[in-house]
Amino acid sequence: MPRPWRLLPLSPGEPARNMAVDLAVFYAYRQGLVLPTLRFYTWEPPAVSCGRFQDFAELDLDACARLGYRVVRRPTGGRAVLHEGDLTYAVVMGERDGLPSGVLPSYLFLSRGLLAGLRRLGLAAELAVPARAGSRSPACFAGPSWYELVVAGRKVAGSAQRREGGDVLQHGSIALAFSPARLAGVLRATGEEGDQAARLARAAAGLSAFLPGLDVARVAAAVQEGFAEALGVEFVEGRLSAAEEEMTASFLRDFPEWRPGDCSGRA
Repeated sequence: MPRPWRLLPLSPGEPARNMAVDLAVFYAYRQGLVLPTLRFYTWEPPAVSCGRFQDFAELDLDACARLGYRVVRRPTGGRAVLHEGDLTYAVVMGERDGLPSGVLPSYLFLSRGLLAGLRRLGLAAELAVPARAGSRSPACFAGPSWYELVVAGRKVAGSAQRREGGDVLQHGSIALAFSPARLAGVLRATGEEGDQAARLARAAAGLSAFLPGLDVARVAAAVQEGFAEALGVEFVEGRLSAAEEEMTASFLRDFPEWRPGDCSGRA
């Protein structure tokens, strides 16, 4: 019998609120208040999100301001992502609901849902198994980590986790459109040889490069179906609970690193 999960359907959100909601869902799940949850969202206005432990010195904050990008810190790890022309997903679940223990097994488990979703769109997606050390770039899309999604050898989706006990918040960016030049424009130089934008262009791509005409709603629907198929779950559409709304407001108020445009706080 399929296991019940909650679906928080696709919606736009301000950068700071997006991060606060993800953390609220995570802690509501940890307290046993909600089902495992899959959430989809976009970013309005566009933003750059940095990993929980990433140094903001790796970003060109003046360029971010000039281009109109807000900068927020994610509650998960990983490197910088430019959220413009992408679909972001968030998954909250734990070992008590079937998540394998360990970092890589849990990534593999959840990535199978993403993989099934992209293949439902007709994309020849694969799970990455890196053969060498990754790039020193501060950008998430500079290269795939274990079990991230690639098409024709180029990264199309990146993921990051926050883990507490046996519970995980995983979220990531599925690129529909990908602009290496715009991403490189908000990053500091890394010291690697060659043009940073050219390296990013070789490493990553948006789904529209392989399947023109996609929109975020179609991709979200396919990924939802992929999770249902690969993980054996049944989705019940829902909304944030009163407890989650209260926690979201608290995180926005108490954690300055998640306020739009603020880069001073710690994760």
